[in-house]
Amino acid sequence: MTAKAILTDTTRCTGCERCVAACKQTNALGPDRPGRWQIRIDDLSATRFTTIVRHDGRFVRQQCRHCAEPACVAACLVGAMQKTAEGPVIYDGDRCMGCRYCMVACPFEIPRYEWAASVPYVRKCSMCYTRLGEGRVPACVDACPEKATIFGDREALVAEGQRRIHEHPERYVNHVFGEHEVGGTSVLTISDIPLDFLGAGKGITGSSLPDLTWAALSKVPSLAFGVGGLMAGVFWITDRRMKLQAESAAHAQQTTTEPAAGDGTPGKTERER
Repeated sequence: MTAKAILTDTTRCTGCERCVAACKQTNALGPDRPGRWQIRIDDLSATRFTTIVRHDGRFVRQQCRHCAEPACVAACLVGAMQKTAEGPVIYDGDRCMGCRYCMVACPFEIPRYEWAASVPYVRKCSMCYTRLGEGRVPACVDACPEKATIFGDREALVAEGQRRIHEHPERYVNHVFGEHEVGGTSVLTISDIPLDFLGAGKGITGSSLPDLTWAALSKVPSLAFGVGGLMAGVFWITDRRMKLQAESAAHAQQTTTEPAAGDGTPGKTERER
């Protein structure tokens, strides 16, 4: 199946945030309720899957980039994060155990957690995966009045981004952001300003991240068995010591209550006689 993607042209974005409103309505996110840990009310959150970032006089849309080889998927121990053949990275809350490794692994710092919820989940853009299955485009794309965001086959959108850059080199930075970063993403951006800040300062490169993630996660089973064995050993020693102490106390009590030889009075100790 041909992977789908989104291409955003920041030179066409006016910051109207209709994409944000459409995303909220489609996902029933409700009003923003920023927590104390958020820097801005318009930051990504459990109630805002996409947002408009103001940077160097430009409006830059921020959302899950749906990596071709997602670090969040590689970091998820229970398969709650899944990469689909269509392109989107989706989340299954029924599988999630709340470890939040996906949040740590994401190089773009996208996933958010429902800290205020009694039953919290990890929350992020799904690229309207359900709508794609119905043959429709993502809600944010459908809502953009300036066509700053378009949807289609990933290869075609990469080519479209390169075409615009080639035809107007004075207008754009000569780079399709997301074409190669972390092995490629399904959310692409072209811009007249550098977009390094979207990497959240984690040194985004052209290499995919799951191999780096696996280098750490591969040690988890051995560490788990090692710690488990150590705890089992400590439990056995502690349990054995407690049993010996109980047996010793029982034996001492029995000795003090037994009658002396030739004394017919049961239960008296030597001092009592």
